[in-house]
Amino acid sequence: MSNLIPYNKPYMTGKELWYVSQAHHSGQLAGDGKFTERCRLWLEQTIGCKKALMTHSCTAALEMAAILLNAQPGDEVIMPSYTFVSTANAFVLQDLVPVFVDIREDTLNLDESLVEKAITDKTRAIVPVHYAGIGCEMDALVKIASAHNLMLIEDAAQGIFSSYQGKPLGSFGGLATLSFHETKNVISGEGGALLINDERLIERAEIIREKGTNRSKFFRGQVDKYTWVDVGSSYLCGELICAFLYAQLEESKKITEERLKIWKTYHSAFESLESEGKLRRPTVPNNCSNNGHIYYLILNSLEERTKFIKFLSERNIKAVFHYVPLHNSPAGKKYTRTYGNLSKTEHLSECLVRLPMWMGLESQPVIEAVYNFFEKNV
Repeated sequence: MSNLIPYNKPYMTGKELWYVSQAHHSGQLAGDGKFTERCRLWLEQTIGCKKALMTHSCTAALEMAAILLNAQPGDEVIMPSYTFVSTANAFVLQDLVPVFVDIREDTLNLDESLVEKAITDKTRAIVPVHYAGIGCEMDALVKIASAHNLMLIEDAAQGIFSSYQGKPLGSFGGLATLSFHETKNVISGEGGALLINDERLIERAEIIREKGTNRSKFFRGQVDKYTWVDVGSSYLCGELICAFLYAQLEESKKITEERLKIWKTYHSAFESLESEGKLRRPTVPNNCSNNGHIYYLILNSLEERTKFIKFLSERNIKAVFHYVPLHNSPAGKKYTRTYGNLSKTEHLSECLVRLPMWMGLESQPVIEAVYNFFEKNV
């Protein structure tokens, strides 16, 4: 192979620049124009949330969720350590304490059996992260959150078009967040959304998103002027970003189907290697649907994974590992605490490698390289 096979390659539907030009022609480039409205309605109708607010990133949506929690400094939020830094950082910015619990061996999601034991009188929320677009055990988490009067905030950054028990991810928690970063299934370069399922949070969420003002009410004609009424920041997504995103949302069914074809090709190809104990494939529980976001392999050690990534790189194939556990990071040690032993988090994070996954990918060279690695390293 002479050409590099990248880990990710952003997919364009062909309508993005046309919609951007329409937004430009309309003369409204700031947020909450007609394309923002189209994206909002699309998400509300597809996921079934009460309100979707478009943001400039999933990080922004998480920060809004942390403010909406209305907690006191020192209060705690339970989440996995195996996640992107924004999941924890959003709450640390509000002087809250992320409490990390271990993940499940099969899905790499928050281990629901450990959550209740980690709850203290300072716990205010549970933040499950749907890793690789595979749903956490939401029935159990909803039950725990309800029993202890805790907010459930889904980090569904990777979870769009996936479901749990036939219900879309992002529709279970009082709040949920999505990402449209260029590495996701549908993209806008940067971009995100806050999904609100608890109607009581809608009005304050709009205020927080508009720098702490009641500007949204003003534009709806509910007040004759707008003013500063609460804390907030500039979390809006620009209209050009939403114009780009809407072209992707229109093609989302096709995108998901094509990604799943590649995912299933990988999954079938590596079945024999798994049966021989050379690697582990992703697990998709029967009560979950998969959106083909990530295809990963679990190797047997950090040393083997390092050799594997190097082997593929020498063949112009870009395979990458993923999160470094947050509890072991400098900021993690300073701002967070852990509950119990995080041995699964530590081991799995050292052994996981993600294979190239993008629309139009020819997966056969990747599959052959994986087999070649194990033939040479038996």
